[in-house]
Amino acid sequence: MSAETASTEAALAISAAQRRLLLLTAMRWLPVGVTLGVTVLLPLERGLSIAEVGSILAIQGFVALALELPTGALSDTLGRRPVLAASGVLAVAASVLFLLADSYALFAVSLLLQGVFRVLDSGSLEAWFVDAVHEHDPQAEVARPLARAGTALGVAIAGGALLGGLLVAWHPFSALSALLLPLIVAIGLYVGYTVLVVVLVRDSPQEGTAPARALPTMLHAARQTPRTIVDGLRRAASSRVLAGLVLVEVFWSVAMIGFETLTPVQLEGMLGGEAAAAAVFGPASAAAWGLFAVGSLLASRLSGVIGVTWTAILSRILNGAFVVVMGLSSGVVGLLIGYGLTYLAHGAAGPMHSALLHREADRSTRATVLSLNSMVSGGAYSIGLLVLTAFAGATSAATATIVAGAFSILGAACYLPALRQERRRKTALHIA
Repeated sequence: MSAETASTEAALAISAAQRRLLLLTAMRWLPVGVTLGVTVLLPLERGLSIAEVGSILAIQGFVALALELPTGALSDTLGRRPVLAASGVLAVAASVLFLLADSYALFAVSLLLQGVFRVLDSGSLEAWFVDAVHEHDPQAEVARPLARAGTALGVAIAGGALLGGLLVAWHPFSALSALLLPLIVAIGLYVGYTVLVVVLVRDSPQEGTAPARALPTMLHAARQTPRTIVDGLRRAASSRVLAGLVLVEVFWSVAMIGFETLTPVQLEGMLGGEAAAAAVFGPASAAAWGLFAVGSLLASRLSGVIGVTWTAILSRILNGAFVVVMGLSSGVVGLLIGYGLTYLAHGAAGPMHSALLHREADRSTRATVLSLNSMVSGGAYSIGLLVLTAFAGATSAATATIVAGAFSILGAACYLPALRQERRRKTALHIA
């Protein structure tokens, strides 16, 4: 095979992997968009307090804190495809239980299952894509395709949120809550996503290994998982860059509480009811996630001009500042404008952060590094939920939102080690 033929085949394979990444990313996040707001508003409608809602949502983060590294290591050893397929099955089960839940205990079990689904899902699809690209071009830069995946994520959630809001407003079954139909549609979408994972994701065989039967492979994965966890932790402890990137999540997660969890609560207070808040929150979320997609696209262009790390820093600062603006808004219009701008910056920050993480990982620890990042994010999110929802109950959702945004801006400083490394890399390339 000539070099030109090999190069063409590699380019085609990378292009196919990108298309699959975009499709699977869209299908993964479409049901999330459909149920935006419902996750908070349905428990409130069924009698839970805002503090109780905060505590059940916190369960996901504590599951992440406990299981992110083991499941990331499992993905690195067992393979991306079986882990992603298992996560899809759990997503369906968790959604069905949430639909049926009528007590704090059942909602808690649903969120527990959803937490396991998310830790299994966390990083595995991205890791599969980066592995597929680097199999054909080990030096390929993945920031731009990951930014395009961020755009697909934003478009999917925007479309899903619009659909969810329309389903709430339509409310064809008057005997049932208007909040239930979006959940039913989301369950069907999770089923479709799981089928696509099984069909489209193929793990690349690792060098020096032959395909193994399922049981021996699982046993091997179980034996290798502790070692992979240790490798991931050792890598973080020995790298100021990776440690800084992971620490960013502590601040970023607190901001997300402000614009994800507290926004529907603010709307419910302004509009006087959960169904009214859900009907407004759906279209507003659609617009916000559309801006998220625009932010991802802009970040991919801006990173080529000022660098990946500077783009991440700027996005982080703006995201926190816009959360503060949301808290300071006194009306629905101001709140929703701040909400949209927050998601514009959020969409720009995500793919840049992921690209920086991938620079600090290799094939054997890629999912583990991503899971370490998600573990810190989930733990910080859960602790922040408990604190901020209790604080919101004692003061107001707006005040808690201001505190969340102001605190999150500080996280931009954690990118400084990555910035110094990027400068050294550019200098070395210039000298070479």
